[in-house]
Amino acid sequence: MAAIAVVLDHTTAGALYDPKDSFNEAVAAFYVQASGGLGDLSAPVLSLTAGDAERPGLLGYIKGLRFIRIEAFDTDAAVTATELLRFGHSWAAIHAIHAARPSPAHPSGRFLLTLTPKA
Repeated sequence: MAAIAVVLDHTTAGALYDPKDSFNEAVAAFYVQASGGLGDLSAPVLSLTAGDAERPGLLGYIKGLRFIRIEAFDTDAAVTATELLRFGHSWAAIHAIHAARPSPAHPSGRFLLTLTPKA
C-alpha cells in the first residue's frame, strides 16, 4: 500500500491540538498512520499561523510533532495566495489549498483534510 499524502489545514490541525475536539480521534488516526510510514502529513505554516490566532499554542504544538512536516510559505504559495484571495478565500485556507495542488514533488496533488469543505 502506498503512503497517502495529506495536508492538514487550520481546522484539522486545531482538532488534533485539542483532545476535547469531536474530530480529534479522526485526525489523530492520520497521525498514527504517518508514524507507521503509511502516510505523509504536512501542515502549511500560514494556515497554522491563522489557526494559532484562534487557538494560541497551535503552531508550536504542531511544530513539535515528529510526523508532521511544516510547509514554508514561499513565492509560489504567494502567487497562488493572491489568486485565491481575489476569489474570497480566507488567509487561513489559501496556503493549505496551494499545498494540496499538484506540484513537482506531488504530481497528482495531495488530499486536503479540512473540517470546513465549503470554505
